[in-house]
Parts: sequence; structure tokens; C-alpha cells
Amino acid sequence: MAADISSPLTFAVGDIHGCLEKLNRLLAACEAHAGARPARYVFLGDYIDRGPDSRGVIDRLMAIPAARPCTVVCLRGNHEQMAVDAHASVRAVPLWLANNALSTLRNYDGRRISPEHLAWLNALPFSHDDGLRFFVHAGIDPSVPLAAQAPEVMLWTREPFLSECDTVDCGRFIVHGHTPLPGGRPDLRRRRVNLDTAAVMGGPLTAAIFEDTQAPPLGFLTDASGNGRSPN
Repeated sequence: MAADISSPLTFAVGDIHGCLEKLNRLLAACEAHAGARPARYVFLGDYIDRGPDSRGVIDRLMAIPAARPCTVVCLRGNHEQMAVDAHASVRAVPLWLANNALSTLRNYDGRRISPEHLAWLNALPFSHDDGLRFFVHAGIDPSVPLAAQAPEVMLWTREPFLSECDTVDCGRFIVHGHTPLPGGRPDLRRRRVNLDTAAVMGGPLTAAIFEDTQAPPLGFLTDASGNGRSPN
């Protein structure tokens, strides 16, 4: 059956970490894949630190709604939270510095993120629920209702979420990043998918393709191939 060109696609993008060139290539692949269909984007956080152009990544994400009418949700990752905290309190600076803050600060004046970008980071939501999927940076506490998830969990969790998520039906398919996958392929499970394919460590930047007929992804796109991959 041919795809309904009026039905939107949702692209969820994993951790970017300052990799602007990979982001640009991946967005081009998403646009080409969507064609005439409406496109929605959910970015899963960790736009800054480690990579070469955190400032450029923020500029690009802020510009997407103006470049093409679509729904864009940019979630908060733990690296955005560390940056916001460090700009609010000197006591939070050591943690951010220990997590590659200098790679981001080099893109600014070496001391502070620009006020416009800092305000954007400070306004990022922790999660997005589209009725079929719950998008979040790191994951959830499977024992807690989705509406009551703690920000600390959504930003930082790994275990027991990664091991136990498939044993609990929380009513949504969980889409997350945060835990790098050294093999460079998304980790698709029964009730979740991890899209952090370690772009800043030499892996591809990955987007999952969703539509509203099913909760799990239809496939994946990467900056390296631009081709859809079946979610096996």
C-alpha cells in the first residue's frame, strides 16, 4: 500500500554533541526521505560538548522551524543541564568541566555561552509524549508513571531502565539516547529504542523514522548513508 503523503513522519535524532556536519547531512537525508510528506522532528538532547561546533549545532536547531514549517521538539539532555547549572552557580562548574565543557566554551568567548543560546537551553523540556511514544534523553524509571518521572532520571538514568524496560508496559514506546552504542547501530528492543550511535566518537548520527500507524520505528536514517534501514 502506498504511503499517505498527507500523513506526517516523525524523525527522532540521537545525541549530536557538536557534530554540525553530521547533523546537516542527517537533516538532508530526513528531508529527502519525507519528500512531500509533513515532517516532525524530535531531538533527544546532548547538542553540546565533546564535538567541534556546539554553537553551530544550537544555531542550526534554532533555525529549523523557520527553514521548513514543521513541528520541532528539542529535548534537554544532561549536558545541557550541566551547562545551565554551571552558568547559574560556580559550584556546578567542576562537573561540567569534567564533562568536556571546554569544547563548548571555545565556540563562544571561552567563558560563557551567549545569552540567547543559554536562554534556549534553559527552556528545553525534559520529555515529549506524542500519544504513541515517550521521547526522553536518557530513559525512565519503569516503576513510576510517565507523568511523574523525575528530571534527574530523564537526564541521567541507565540502569535499571536499560535492563528492565521491556518487562514493564508503561503505555508508550520509549525513544531515548544518552548511552553510546559503540557498534554504531541503534538498539531496538520490544518497548524502547536507543538512538545514541556515538556520533562524536566516530559513529554515525542516527534518526529513527516513525509514523502514526505504529509505535515502533519504521526504520532508520544515518548521516553516513542517507538510506533507510529496517529496524532489525
